[in-house]
Amino acid sequence: MNTKGNTILITGGGSGIGRGLAEAFHRLGNRVIISGRSRERLEGTVAANPGMEAMTLDVADPADVRRFADQLVAEHPSVNVLINNAGIMGWESFETGGTQAAEEAITTNLLGPIRLIDALLPTLRKQEKSTIMNVTSGLAFVPLTNAPTYSATKAALHSYTESLRYQLRGSSVEVLELAPPYVQTHLTGESQANDPRAMPLDAFITEAMEIIESQPESGEIIVGHCEPLRFAAERGAYTPTFEGLNEAMAGTAS
Repeated sequence: MNTKGNTILITGGGSGIGRGLAEAFHRLGNRVIISGRSRERLEGTVAANPGMEAMTLDVADPADVRRFADQLVAEHPSVNVLINNAGIMGWESFETGGTQAAEEAITTNLLGPIRLIDALLPTLRKQEKSTIMNVTSGLAFVPLTNAPTYSATKAALHSYTESLRYQLRGSSVEVLELAPPYVQTHLTGESQANDPRAMPLDAFITEAMEIIESQPESGEIIVGHCEPLRFAAERGAYTPTFEGLNEAMAGTAS
């Protein structure tokens, strides 16, 4: 991916990893548009980064995805990078039951990116060079049992990304996957943002940007903290990694 001279859309760009990526690309001189449901968060990010733009979007609403895509292309016909970062993570217990958290995760984390890719791909294919980057998770490769559907949606998005990359081979559209480890963000609340076991957000963004700039042949952006999860199976360490992860994170869900 060329890290300069782009018009970039980043979903979930008002906070956390999305905001970190938005600010990193903005500093490199790209035109950056962030989207999200919270107008307040978006406006706060834009105010701190003059020149950045914001548009509201609920990726869980298919009608809003279509409205948003039409508006984005009309206002920014040069858009050539889509970063699907918006996502939610909820705790689930099979003892208490209920599927609401699961259904919301599937709609936001999986159907949202698929719908937005479908809506924007015709425009991206018209550009001389474009990129789709899907943000998955280390949990796509080793699931966290307290968040089974979140882990499953990220595994599904990883698989979808591989198929998308293969189908678009030879086209002008590059397909990348960014799989974060456990990072200090507010994804699951204040405790995660202050958990010393989590990778500091600034350090994650710095390392991820270095990998993006190095043009990884695999199309995967895997920082060092995520390698134990990403390559657990390849290294013959899946079972101890799975057990170790879930023992370490036991009691995290609240």
